[in-house]
Amino acid sequence: MGNKNVIVAQSGGPTPVINNTLRGIVEMCQALPGKFGRVYAGYHGIEGVLKEELLDLSAQPAEEIALLSATPAAGSIGTCRYKLRSKQQEDFARIIEVFKAHDIGYFFYIGGNDSMDTAHKVARLSQERGLDLVATGGPKTIDNDVGDSEFKLIDHTPGYGSVARYWALTIQGANEENAGSAPADPVLVLQAMGRRIGFIPAAARLADPCREMPLQIYLPESGLSLAAMADLVNDELRRSGRCLVVVSEGFDVGDIGEVKDSFGHTQFSSSQQTVEQIVVNYLNGVGLAARGAARGNVSGTDQRHNMVYASTVDLEEAYTLGQQAALIAAEEGSGYMSTILREPGPVYNVRYDKVSLEKVANSERNFPQAWIAPNRIDVTDEFVRYARPLIGDQWPTIPLVDGRQRFVRLERIFAPQTLPAYVPQAWR
Repeated sequence: MGNKNVIVAQSGGPTPVINNTLRGIVEMCQALPGKFGRVYAGYHGIEGVLKEELLDLSAQPAEEIALLSATPAAGSIGTCRYKLRSKQQEDFARIIEVFKAHDIGYFFYIGGNDSMDTAHKVARLSQERGLDLVATGGPKTIDNDVGDSEFKLIDHTPGYGSVARYWALTIQGANEENAGSAPADPVLVLQAMGRRIGFIPAAARLADPCREMPLQIYLPESGLSLAAMADLVNDELRRSGRCLVVVSEGFDVGDIGEVKDSFGHTQFSSSQQTVEQIVVNYLNGVGLAARGAARGNVSGTDQRHNMVYASTVDLEEAYTLGQQAALIAAEEGSGYMSTILREPGPVYNVRYDKVSLEKVANSERNFPQAWIAPNRIDVTDEFVRYARPLIGDQWPTIPLVDGRQRFVRLERIFAPQTLPAYVPQAWR
């Protein structure tokens, strides 16, 4: 095809390293001028495409694009939670119209399973309507739930390694606090993100691989009740005098007044109650086998926007997956997601490849039951061996100006709008 323009966009919840995937795509496209033309960003994901709000990334200084690697979350080009459903034919027609108006030949979508489904639908629609378009996915999610449970489609997703590092270091600090304040506050409950999959709370074990802390981990897959939790916590209090409880936001505590997004996902931080509140109240209500009371912390979106905790391994892999996505688009054609697969052996090593968008869009990963310890409140050494390389061994390099982090600041230069104004179909 050659020298057609590009749209890249993001969808869903951001990660500390999502912008490095964006940077990899942009810089690789710019390195191949014979293949790619001007690079635009859909401002706030597919919503920006529908509204013809296309941020001109080719007009940005190279030093600002480079700063994407030190910038967390999605403030650079924005994200969205807009789901393209098959009945929204007006939306699909509008996307094709925008692509044609701006001579778009390449569409990159960075996101999770739902985003890969969107990219797959756009690729299929373009083919059906005779538009010469290459649609390619770039993986991301802090939950590590993209792909399959056999880890054959993708070993892990960019974003997870950084959130795993966040929890490894957070639990170290929490343990110091709890050890000092245990006479008055013997139980500290910490709520982790992860919806219905336990990879994020499981990462707490990376803080204590030798199991020296009085640490209990409650995955959504544990199958335990609040009553069982109280018994287990009190058992630990009798042994150690204190207990750290890491509980997934998806742990079953009954009705929390769920609020759902447009994808149908529960937004736990927007619901009427938090799991942490219910657990703390329950433990204090039934009584602790020690003086004092249970206290709690809820880590929210800081798990995915705290750049200081970003994993250098995660940053490097996110960037390479962005580069790989651009190479796939240039050399392999439409309908793929860039992927990362682990090589066998005791030394951590990966290779980069491609996988069908359709396979990823229709896949679902579960936390392996074999990685849940027999006591249901811990994870196995096999999980630790899987996750440990992902958090790296170094602090990330983050530039500071006047004592503050220097994030990317893209100029608000947009492609000229040539089409009539449009209201996305799901908003009406």
